[in-house]
Amino acid sequence: MDILVKPIVTEKVNALSEKLNRYGFIVNKDANKLQIAQAVEDAYGVTVEAVNTLRYAGKRKSRFTKAGVISGKTPAFKKAIVTIAQGDKIDFYSNI
Repeated sequence: MDILVKPIVTEKVNALSEKLNRYGFIVNKDANKLQIAQAVEDAYGVTVEAVNTLRYAGKRKSRFTKAGVISGKTPAFKKAIVTIAQGDKIDFYSNI
């Protein structure tokens, strides 16, 4: 089971990382906090102090087009905000 799906790179999460040393990740829905912490430590070589998780439910969306109403759904996902130790840093752009 792959725990970390992708990092979240938004203005809000970047502000959190600069101010409070917190980073955001989209994670597997079945992963718990201990598994997330271990996966971040293994992948980035940092010390994790805390993990906060949020579950987002999928939402129904519809739009009106010439062909009629098109209905769909946004995906459900789980987000983790990981606090790392002071002095550690994660650089998402190092391997580009």
